Amino acid sequence: MKKERVLLTLGTADIGKLLIEYAIPAIIAMLAVSLYNITDSIFIGHGIGVMALSGLAITFPIMNLAAAVGSLIGIGAATLMSLRLAQKDYVAANYILGNVYVLNLITGILFSVTALIFLNPILIFFGASSQVLPYARDFMIIILAGNVVTHTYIGLNTLLRSAGHPQKAMYATIITIFMNLILNPLFIFKFGWGIRGSAAATIISQFLVLAWQVWFFSNSKSFIYLKKEFFRLRKEIVKGIFSIGIAPFLLNAAGCVVIVLMNKNLSYYGGNLAVGAYGIVNRIAYLSVMIVFGLNQGMQPIVGYNYGAALYERVTEVLKKTIIIAVATMTFGSVLIELFPYLVASIFTDEKNLIDMTTTGLRYAFMFSPLIGFQMVVSTFFQSIGKAQKTIFLSLTRQVIFLIPLLIILPKYMNISGVWISMPISDLASSIVTICLFTTQYRKLQSKKTG
Repeated sequence: MKKERVLLTLGTADIGKLLIEYAIPAIIAMLAVSLYNITDSIFIGHGIGVMALSGLAITFPIMNLAAAVGSLIGIGAATLMSLRLAQKDYVAANYILGNVYVLNLITGILFSVTALIFLNPILIFFGASSQVLPYARDFMIIILAGNVVTHTYIGLNTLLRSAGHPQKAMYATIITIFMNLILNPLFIFKFGWGIRGSAAATIISQFLVLAWQVWFFSNSKSFIYLKKEFFRLRKEIVKGIFSIGIAPFLLNAAGCVVIVLMNKNLSYYGGNLAVGAYGIVNRIAYLSVMIVFGLNQGMQPIVGYNYGAALYERVTEVLKKTIIIAVATMTFGSVLIELFPYLVASIFTDEKNLIDMTTTGLRYAFMFSPLIGFQMVVSTFFQSIGKAQKTIFLSLTRQVIFLIPLLIILPKYMNISGVWISMPISDLASSIVTICLFTTQYRKLQSKKTG
């Protein structure tokens, strides 16, 4: 069948061409997401105000937690899908698709209901002052109301890529962002809906593309498709999804804790403007990280398929090339930020004090970012070959083992500088741990090549 031939190229085609074919669409899609997040902040900063930017920053922990649940299912299922397709187990692949659809509906609804019930206390705990709370609440009410759409949209898009449709996954993301960029200024400036308009634009755009995804996966002529009999949850599939997806879940969950600590410390030592500065820094850092994340999404099905097919030399080749590209990308971004931090910060606001705070944060945040590119690739590599425990450990080193303790200790002695400097210290320390763990696994992979 044509679809089977497409999948078989993962084990036979030139690695460089495969990486381009799979990674470029994912990178474009991730760039589109990042640029939307940046332009969204620009619309909010210039169209609503500084306090709205701070309110948006306060919502990041909830957004991260929602993303953590989505990653638990989506990324875990994508890895499992790649392994099953390599084994030509198409029945299991269909059950994975059906189970992902059902799991996203269940978790999306449960998360939304729980968060909406306790929204005010959650936002206050996350560091919302009386000035920024109304903005954060207005934004999150709409986002949470449509959370089930977001979960399902992201989950199905991840499986599109793993099922041999990287370009369609890219188009889905780009169309979502394009519609969002049209609706966002329309709702904020023309209709005067404020920050609620930004949230509504996001959900409406995702819903329209989700409708297309469901239609695409409903084609019974495809070798994997949505069918009622595949919606029944299977214990071994759910367990497999969760065991692999637990690593990105913990990473995002830890990120939630980090953002809470950052916001609380910055609010205490620098006020609402410092929280807004971190929100801008987060958006910009997200841009470079998402490029590497897109690269990793392209690498994942190639590594998963070839590892499942015992083609270890090809696994090594794609790993090396991905690491080189990731480190080079992060190095380029780091140099630009270190040279022009003030110019970058001024794009988001005209408030000089906010620009100055953001400039300081950017310099610290990007100090060791090339090492983060390496760490991200290695973590995704372990995830792609089913080494969930190692991925979990790497996911926890930077944020839980190093960054969270630093955020608790350093600000007590260094005030706001202690908050900012915690980031590069944790980057360096976690990268050293990653290098040690990677070296051991790489030697094992080399022995399998010669065995």
